[in-house]
Amino acid sequence: MIDARRLRILRAVADHRTVTAAAAALYLTPSAVSQQLAALEQETGHRLVERGARGARLTAAGEILLTHANEVLAQLERAEAELAAYGDGVAGVVTVAGFATGIGLVIAPAIAELAASDPGIRVRVQDAEGDASVPMVLDRQVDVAVAVEYRGAPREDDLRLTRVPLYSEPFDAVLPVGHRLASGAEVEVGELAEDVWIGPYPGNPCHDVVVLACEYAGFAPRLEHSSDDFRAVVALAGAGAGVALVPRSALSGVGGAPGGEGGAAGGVGPGTGVVVRPVRGSAPTRRVFAAVRRGAEGHPLIRPVLLALRGAGRALG
Repeated sequence: MIDARRLRILRAVADHRTVTAAAAALYLTPSAVSQQLAALEQETGHRLVERGARGARLTAAGEILLTHANEVLAQLERAEAELAAYGDGVAGVVTVAGFATGIGLVIAPAIAELAASDPGIRVRVQDAEGDASVPMVLDRQVDVAVAVEYRGAPREDDLRLTRVPLYSEPFDAVLPVGHRLASGAEVEVGELAEDVWIGPYPGNPCHDVVVLACEYAGFAPRLEHSSDDFRAVVALAGAGAGVALVPRSALSGVGGAPGGEGGAAGGVGPGTGVVVRPVRGSAPTRRVFAAVRRGAEGHPLIRPVLLALRGAGRALG
């Protein structure tokens, strides 16, 4: 009989591509992971993992077993949820990982809502970049992820996860006040092709949005300045170092709305020397969703958290 714990190890190796990384995610030693994989291969009678200079990859037999592993592990999550519901003790801790803006916009309001509707549920929050929280869910480090759509993000039909859309928001152009386009009502991304750019580091989901928006406009941005902190991005733009595309919620304090002059939310005050302009046409967009391990969405502790998060997202319009 196949051990479900070994199926989790197989999935971790598939997700992380190396035995060492999978072991770190599962809080095991690499040797323990290798031993469990060997035992799983003995149980199934097939070679499941091939190791090479570039890491570990599943064999054809391993891919077949992984498909069933996703279904088995989802069913185990449902069993845990139903047993918890049977116990009817809706009290406990749910750990939620999210990026800074998402914490402010949906996680904090959800916690306030739960305090009134489900006082037995305590939410523990961990700050994680928009592309880091989903792997934390899959590795069972947290229960819920509030994440940003990014290149390589698990698809909506991914058998490992259940996703709940929360909100989406456009990116606005941030320009120095002396910029040639500062006086216009809107900005086309293509009009900034010759400018120096300020943006997040590669790996940050917002970096992908910026680069893709520029690619669609027919150019590659000349990213000379990098920061994952949008307050720093605004400060650099205000100093005349370049232009940027920034999610609107990160600029909620700039003159009160796109088109204003001032500082960004989160501690940057007025007079930063930038103007904010909406993007003409189809603006680049940040899409935010919540994710849980498939089958866990019905857990009596997790379900109210997802509902509160969805409600907070809807309140944003």
